[in-house]
Formats: sequence, structure tokens, C-alpha cells
Amino acid sequence: MSWWLVPLAALVGLVMGALGGGGAIITVPVLVYLAQQPPAAAMVGSLIVVSATATAGLIGHWRARLVRLGEGVAFAALGSAGAVAGSLLSMQVPGQLLMALFAVLLLIVAGLMTKKFLRPSPTPPRDVPPMIGGDPRRVNWRQVAVVTATATGVGMLTGFFGVGGGFAIVPALVMVLGFSMQQAVATSLLVIVLNSLVALATRLTVAVDVDWALIGWFSVVAAAGAILGGRLGRRLPARTLGLGFATLLAVTAVLILTQSLTG
Repeated sequence: MSWWLVPLAALVGLVMGALGGGGAIITVPVLVYLAQQPPAAAMVGSLIVVSATATAGLIGHWRARLVRLGEGVAFAALGSAGAVAGSLLSMQVPGQLLMALFAVLLLIVAGLMTKKFLRPSPTPPRDVPPMIGGDPRRVNWRQVAVVTATATGVGMLTGFFGVGGGFAIVPALVMVLGFSMQQAVATSLLVIVLNSLVALATRLTVAVDVDWALIGWFSVVAAAGAILGGRLGRRLPARTLGLGFATLLAVTAVLILTQSLTG
């Protein structure tokens, strides 16, 4: 792997570990435009990188007991079902309009996240009860209903726009379910691991010429960055994480709009 790809791989890991998403949106362009990988190979390679990176970042969050297992598994399962419906709907919309709508959605979410975390005295996150408590017979049906609706809706959005991961999951967990930023980041990484592995298993059924040496080293560096990013994320204030995530969304939206208008 070329030396100048090392800091970019580390950046992928830092972003994912600290903010719970953004890895694929950075990795795919890097592999295509800078590492000169064919798009099909870059998408498979990105799934490998994201799976390894999210797993590395997840370990520390798991040990810190920030991962909401029930909600994470539900988001992965229900989100996949919603993504199928969203994908079918997206086929009816022109690609350029689709990207413009996606950029607008990112700007709206970024604005809502910024408003939430710029409040002079931000409301501390409420203690959100889990869907299933210590006794499996005690099910929080209200939480189950909210998670089901939210996960399906997020899945439809990710399927409609062809993206996924923390860009949609983290804001939903924070603004709809009332998770803290640290819990949202940790749970988002769990969802990313599960979804990426399913997508990777599907794509590997088709022969793709993957540069395993490049992807292997990229994954190792990104995983190391995710471990560091996770440690930073657990120490940073929730406001800093929230505003950082909103900034990442806004920058991505501007880049997409610029590409759409000039492309």
C-alpha cells in the first residue's frame, strides 16, 4: 500500500470509531480515485474495510457497556427489510435527482443535530429502557414499537439513497430513541458490522478481482484508527461528538451538491 494511503486509512478508522459511521463514504472514493481500483472491486473492498474497522471500534465500546444489543440487532434486521422497499422506490427516480435529495436530507439532519447540541443547556439524555430487560419475559413493547418504526424508516432511506451506516442510524438513535451520543455511536457500529457482513457475503458470490494486499493493509491501519477513535469518542463531551457528526454530514452534503451541479 502506498504510504500516502496510510493517513487516509487512519482517517477512516478515526471517523468510524469516534462518530459511528462515515467509513464507506470515505473508503469507496479513495479506492476508486486514488488507489485506481475498479468500482466493483472498490465496493467489495470497502465492505471488507468497514467490517474490520467497525468490529475493531466496537470492541472498546462493548467493554464500556455502551452497546444496546437488542436495538442494534433489531435495526440490522428491520433495516434490511426496509432497504429492499427503499431500493425498489429509488429505481423510479433519476440518479441526479436522487443524489440532490440525499444531499438535502443530510443538510436537514445536520441542522437538527446542530440545533440539538448548540442549546445553551442541552437536555441530558433520558434513561432509555431496553426493549428486553434482565428477565426475557419482560418486554418493553413501547420501545419495541418505536424501534420497529424507526429501524424500518431508516432502512427505507438507506435503501432509497443507496447508502447506510451511521449517517442515518446515529441521528435516529439520538433524536428519536433518545440515546446518548456515545450509546448511538456504539450501537451504530454493531449495526454496521452486521449489515456489512451480510452485504459482503452477497457480493462475494460474484467473482470480483480484489487487491487483497491493499485491502488487508488498509483494513489493519483503519482498524487501528478505529480503536484510537473509539477511545477519543468515549472521552469527548456529547456536544463535541454531536457537532462533529453534524459537520461531517454538512460537508458531505456540500460535496454531493457540488458534484451534482458540476457533473
